[in-house]
Amino acid sequence: MSLPNAFDALMAYERETQALARISARLSWDQETVMARGSAGQRAEERGAMESVLHSRRTNPQIAEWLEQADPPDADGAAQLRLIRRSYERSVKVPADLAAALARLTSRSQGIWAAARAEDDVAAFLPTLAEVVKLKREEAAALAGDGDLYDALVDDFEPNGKAAEFAAMFDEMRPGLVALRERALNAPQVTPLSATFDADTQMALGRELAETFGYDLSRGRIDRAVHPFSSGSGEDVRITTRTAEDDPFNCLYSTIHEVGHACYEQGIDPKFLLTPAGQGVSMGVHESQSRIYENQLGRSRAFCGYLYGRMRDLFGDFGVRDEDAFYALVNRVHRGYIRTEADEVQYNLHIMLRFDLERALFANDLQVDDLEAAWNDRFRADFGYDVNRPSNGVLQDVHWSVGLFGYFPTYSLGNVYAGCLHEALRKDLPDLDDQLAKGDLSAATGWLHERVQCHGGRHEPKDVITLACGSAPGATPLMSYLETKFGALSDS
Repeated sequence: MSLPNAFDALMAYERETQALARISARLSWDQETVMARGSAGQRAEERGAMESVLHSRRTNPQIAEWLEQADPPDADGAAQLRLIRRSYERSVKVPADLAAALARLTSRSQGIWAAARAEDDVAAFLPTLAEVVKLKREEAAALAGDGDLYDALVDDFEPNGKAAEFAAMFDEMRPGLVALRERALNAPQVTPLSATFDADTQMALGRELAETFGYDLSRGRIDRAVHPFSSGSGEDVRITTRTAEDDPFNCLYSTIHEVGHACYEQGIDPKFLLTPAGQGVSMGVHESQSRIYENQLGRSRAFCGYLYGRMRDLFGDFGVRDEDAFYALVNRVHRGYIRTEADEVQYNLHIMLRFDLERALFANDLQVDDLEAAWNDRFRADFGYDVNRPSNGVLQDVHWSVGLFGYFPTYSLGNVYAGCLHEALRKDLPDLDDQLAKGDLSAATGWLHERVQCHGGRHEPKDVITLACGSAPGATPLMSYLETKFGALSDS
């Protein structure tokens, strides 16, 4: 049966493309969770083949014809066309053989990075990373035309995002963050945990918290991985976490963080399923959900009281005297190396480091062979002490191994967006702390679902935050939140 018009034909074609893209993403999820290490070579070929199919579909000249002829039935249809046009215009700029080569290389590179990280062997990874950077430079050049190479990569994660805007935002935030860090580190330090926490019990509590924050396990699952992540959209959204027997917060807050991502994808209006609008609109908005779940809600004084009780129920007395001490422990500002384990005050400083190194790489001001030294020098300058081993330094993140250059600045943008959303949420829910103290997240997550998550890609990223909050986003709410929270903790 023939379809009645160009819009319907285009949307039917896009649904098939989206379905294939979800299958391709599942190959990546499988590789990071349960695939045997010896299967990496074949998986690289499989992912390369899938990318070839997807690139061919995304660059099909018929799409241009449909876009020319399509008459959207409503505002949602117009949003779909905007997203399809943007994807098509980007895709046709990248040669098919380059797209496939990147897919194969980054699949192989991920395993090489994981092995190098486990052995603290930078030299084992740098040659492969140099290949990744070379191909990403080629991709950026194809996308950028006469524009900035790094901006072309950022645009893949934050549409219309510009490195100059991120740099200005970081310059605005850095002095306050450094001053707040120094104040916190000069205050009496909180003693870290010294107990042992069973890994399986951590996972059980993590699953409980995931459901408390609204994650639908009938349409998802939780597994363990080296680097926690969220994958999928619509009716199949999966997350991973990790455990350390001496640090249950790593598991619990990584889980809550990834649940924020997952709830965004699960919460998108079902009518957008397997369409361009049926996924998070940008990584900045995505990160706003994971960070507000993890920090403003999950690390709040009220919710910490609830979590303290649940941990005592499951682990017994673990050496923390009361809820106030537990809250201070969860939010302690401390020296450390790992971005994902950083406190809220120092987290953005980790992002600034990576952002500057990435820009230098793509401006040809820094070569891959010099990356470890540049990282270590910058870390010493920013944090005041030396990196002790590569797995705590240049090898700690999976992102570069899989070609995700331009991704890191969206983490800080997400923090800024989360600050704006939290300020608006508190105004609308004056009794929020009473609910959080009972472990009731339904009103908070319901607000975020209604204001942000359900829209998927319907609006431009900044417009999503503006519509949710009633004003344009900026860094002031986040900085005010951090100064109020950590100023009080430093003085207590």
